[in-house]
Amino acid sequence: MITATPWFIRARLRTRHLLLLTAVGEEGNICRAAELLNMSQSAASRLLTDLEDIIGSPLFDRLPRGVRANWYGQTMIRHARIALDSLSEAADEIDLFKSGRTGQVNIGTISGPAISFVPRAVARVAEKYPLVKIQLQVESSDRLLETLQAGKIEVMVGRLLERHEKSNFNYQRLADEPVCAVVRKGHALLERSDIQIHDLASAPWIVPQVGSVLRHRFELMFREASCPSPTQIIEAASPMVVTRLLEETNYLAVFAKDVAEYYAACGLISILDAPLSCNMDSFGIITRKDWLLSPAASTICAALEEAVADASRIRRPLLRAITAV
Repeated sequence: MITATPWFIRARLRTRHLLLLTAVGEEGNICRAAELLNMSQSAASRLLTDLEDIIGSPLFDRLPRGVRANWYGQTMIRHARIALDSLSEAADEIDLFKSGRTGQVNIGTISGPAISFVPRAVARVAEKYPLVKIQLQVESSDRLLETLQAGKIEVMVGRLLERHEKSNFNYQRLADEPVCAVVRKGHALLERSDIQIHDLASAPWIVPQVGSVLRHRFELMFREASCPSPTQIIEAASPMVVTRLLEETNYLAVFAKDVAEYYAACGLISILDAPLSCNMDSFGIITRKDWLLSPAASTICAALEEAVADASRIRRPLLRAITAV
């Protein structure tokens, strides 16, 4: 299949064009940009004129004491920075290979998968490729999408919700995330199998912060059942902190089921026989469409898929073990 030659190749766009473009954009002055690039002002002016001829439009408005990028210039500067950053990262990656390290990958994940299967995937990669440097951070989907768009992480495990702009991202679904109610071991409600929504409404709860998706759906669950939302609440997001609060109180908490099963298997909490209807959306692997994944990032993505498949295979035996306790 024959494809058209890209315009920047036909126009013989050079790296020096991109360097000058970003320097002028940052300095707002052709003379200072030329000094940064160790070239004369006249050479810089000719190179900028050459670039504007290639684009077919002025890129900067000439001011009495400098220049200011117009819309065309701002667009070119933004893409020039991306191209130069990519070339810089390529050099860094090659240096990693030359120094005996096989690369680096930065991953972001929401809290549920961070406790359930993401550690299994990371451990698998670390065992098979011990020279890969892995950085892992846990945040909300909103924060992670911002970090992904900024290029600070390569791979994200999270959600794309209706409010998110999806055109810039690839999404590969991994799993659903049902939720459940949890309590401390020995809680009086564990003796009951007939818990109703009004029982939950009158109970004290540990819940996520206002504004989170789970908090909204938690409160919506009671409104749809014509029940008042619980009024005795503690707001906390960290599963570890919530688990400690449960140990010290008679409160209930809402957990992702995978997280609840993990802590229950460790003997730290118990899962209440009270199905909740405030389940979360499915989550998946999210990457940028305009960013080629590094070999290390591709390896992590494959490990995440394998870890989810493993989790689904061991889920039933784990549930039976928890029930038998």
